[in-house]
Amino acid sequence: MSDTVKIPVSEIPEGEAFLVPGDENVTGEDIAVFHAEDGSFYALNDECTHEVASLADGWVEGTEVECPAHAARFCLKNGKALCLPATVDARTHKVEVEGDTVVLYPGVPAIDAD
Repeated sequence: MSDTVKIPVSEIPEGEAFLVPGDENVTGEDIAVFHAEDGSFYALNDECTHEVASLADGWVEGTEVECPAHAARFCLKNGKALCLPATVDARTHKVEVEGDTVVLYPGVPAIDAD
């Protein structure tokens, strides 16, 4: 098992997410890699912190994702829970773009520049 996961940029359309299963990354937890509407890429643990639901199945707007179960929203940049019913932040993971490839560093927290 590699410490990084490489995903072609073309596999993640803008406003969508790509699911990296837990058995394919070093954390053992599913990770959603998002292509935000600002063109940036972000990664969060896939499971909503409020209730079992896949954030990869949620709606991306700007740099936020809305959980499909109960409309909790999370900041893609820093994982912060932005509204109820979620009160616990989502775990972030570092991503970098190298040419036409998104490189995911599972277990390495993203650095929020804001």
